[in-house]
Amino acid sequence: MKAAVLEAIDRLVVKEVPDYQVGPGEILVRVRACAVCGSDLRIMHSGNPRVSFPQIVGHEIAGEVVGIGEGVKKFKVGDRVAVGADVPCGECYWCQNGMGTNCNINYAIGYQFPGGFAEYILLNRLTVVQGAVHIIPQGLSFDQAALAEPLACAINGLEMSQLGVGDSLAIIGAGPIGCMMIEMGRHMGATNIIVIQRSPARLEMAKKFGADHYFLSTDDDLEEKIQAVTAGEGVNVIMVTCASPLAQEQALRLACHRGRINFFGGLPQNAPNISIPSNLIHYRECMVLGSHGSLPRHHLKALHVMDKGMVHPEQLITHRFPLDQVREAFQTAESHQGLKVVVNP
Repeated sequence: MKAAVLEAIDRLVVKEVPDYQVGPGEILVRVRACAVCGSDLRIMHSGNPRVSFPQIVGHEIAGEVVGIGEGVKKFKVGDRVAVGADVPCGECYWCQNGMGTNCNINYAIGYQFPGGFAEYILLNRLTVVQGAVHIIPQGLSFDQAALAEPLACAINGLEMSQLGVGDSLAIIGAGPIGCMMIEMGRHMGATNIIVIQRSPARLEMAKKFGADHYFLSTDDDLEEKIQAVTAGEGVNVIMVTCASPLAQEQALRLACHRGRINFFGGLPQNAPNISIPSNLIHYRECMVLGSHGSLPRHHLKALHVMDKGMVHPEQLITHRFPLDQVREAFQTAESHQGLKVVVNP
């Protein structure tokens, strides 16, 4: 079969690799869509402790079941499935208590397990039993269903930040995840949604998702503008969805008393440490947290949310590429020319 193999830092090669053999408890999926994530770009440029070269990356996946291993009862050949990234080990304290994103092993597709930038993906027994593998609702295409993975991460982050009815929500970073959070945040109860973005072009693209206010992060009077649209209080929940230490520092200055600040976007390994104005946290009683990945239940929720038209994945997809052009797909995603880039093997 053909696959995009990351052989070393910055060396992504499309080539023939051996076909998978389906073992007991496993399923073979013909990949129909695999979207490019910012973490794929970080792995390509900087590596990751969980990724050993060579590896097939890609973890936002949808496809069709074409092979079933002995003992598999949940799926059958012909099923359309979406696949999430995170795979709980099922044995540690965190996994057994419903907090698999904190698993010390932290298995994930496209990391320890081969990913979806390939014609086929073999889901091992652990992934089939513990992971996020769900039937795609009839109303969703493969391309749309692939975006259940990032939406699941958004749902996890908003849940952890305790976004509630009537809250104000600021999203720093108007990339695909940020735009998902506009729609998802509205349905979770946010009544005043503010989008902050460095790039004017991306800020303009985000306007179709229906936030209440849009500001450039480079505005000299940004703090005054946020105060003006929050009745002088600051923001209840701030999601930093970009990989920027400066944005993380900025978020601390925009939060209200008892505000919740989520450092959602992961930073490259060589990113500088941030300078935290700790007195803001102390006197405002702010809560600073992070969220990472998602649980299988978030992935299922994401499919239901998209199926009900609460979040519109098709509006996020701006570019599509065949597998042979996966390097161009990565370049397009990195250039921020559009929003979501999907590879169709």
